[in-house]
Amino acid sequence: MKKETEAVLLRIFIGEDDRHEGRPLYKYLVELFRKEGMAGATVLRGIDGFGKTSHYHTTSILRLSTDLPIVLEVVDTREKIEGVLPKLEGVVTSGLITEEKVTIVFYEGDETKSR
Repeated sequence: MKKETEAVLLRIFIGEDDRHEGRPLYKYLVELFRKEGMAGATVLRGIDGFGKTSHYHTTSILRLSTDLPIVLEVVDTREKIEGVLPKLEGVVTSGLITEEKVTIVFYEGDETKSR
C-alpha cells in the first residue's frame, strides 16, 4: 500500500572537522535529532566540495583533505522541524542550513507474505 504525506527536508552543510563540545558536530547533531524524536537522519560525506571561503576539499590522493564536506539530511513534519531549529542556534556556528517542502511516499508491504 502506498501512502503520501507532505514534510520538510532540512539539510545542514558543515565540515568534517566542525566540533561541538569537543565532539564531531555531525555526531552531536544525529544524537540531538534522535533525542528530539525526528523520523530519521542521514549523514553524507562529500568527496569534493567548497564553501563560502572557496577553500577546496577533496579525497583526491594528490590533494588529500581532512576536512571533507558533510551534509546531514533530516525529513519530518513542518512542526517537528520548526521545533528543532532553535536548538541548532549556537551549535551550527559555520555552515549552511536549507529547508525545502517534500512529499514522503511510504510503501507498506503485506507483512504476511514471505520474502
